[in-house]
Amino acid sequence: MKFIDALKIYPQHILPHHALSSIMHAATRNRSTLYKNFIIKQVIKQYKVDMSDTLVKDYRDFQTFNHFFTRALKPEARPICGAANSIACPVDGAVSQIGKIENGQIFQAKGHSYSLQTLLGNDNSAELFQNGSFATLYLSPRDYHRIHSPLNATLKKMIHIPGKLFSVNSVTVQNVPELFARNERVACIFETDIGPMAVILVGAIFVSSIETTWAGTITPPNGKVIQTWEYDNDPVKLHKGGELGRFNMGSTAIVLFPENTMEWEASIQAESKIQMGQCLGSGLE
Repeated sequence: MKFIDALKIYPQHILPHHALSSIMHAATRNRSTLYKNFIIKQVIKQYKVDMSDTLVKDYRDFQTFNHFFTRALKPEARPICGAANSIACPVDGAVSQIGKIENGQIFQAKGHSYSLQTLLGNDNSAELFQNGSFATLYLSPRDYHRIHSPLNATLKKMIHIPGKLFSVNSVTVQNVPELFARNERVACIFETDIGPMAVILVGAIFVSSIETTWAGTITPPNGKVIQTWEYDNDPVKLHKGGELGRFNMGSTAIVLFPENTMEWEASIQAESKIQMGQCLGSGLE
């Protein structure tokens, strides 16, 4: 690890991650007009946020910063790839890594991988994805922060795995071992026409809340015990492109598929810019 990178990362090992996120949770929901308008305007300017495709045009019309951060888009802003076997990208952002799951390990960055089993909280669903495929998708502060379903899907299980809240920026990902299997996360296991699919929503520093469309806010509160919800007797169905959840402050989504069920688009590589709805891959017939 470079000395300058070590200096950047060291504070994250000693900071009270969840306490800071609780403060952020309150701050992003402050309804003071002067406060929220100032913060929203600064974020739009600093991160060059594209407001042309949002439903709410005037930033002053958002009730809070969090309403701005989880803003809805015009229906036509993100066309969903239409081919029957196509897999739609679930988020706006950039591809951090993409490829095959090898020997139960998922590639994080040069010199670092992490366990598929640990990522899914040691749940038996990890067996479904052995030697399968993964894509790690990073959302920056400028991106659209709603997560959508890559396929027509039926929810089978949701797992909340407590953990740390390290940053997921490139420097931290390259230098903190097993980061995505250490951070707090919500894993959603689905059944689709091409087989099982997992969408994992990974928290990060200042990510004050993760929510799904069927269960609402999963975190906070922040527990220390893994929780699992089964949906076999209460099916939740999503259509391809339907909203799955939201990051109330941004982070990373990881998508998993079993072996021999799909292939990624050849043009999609690490560091590729992506938009929700574009074709990320195709199911194998």
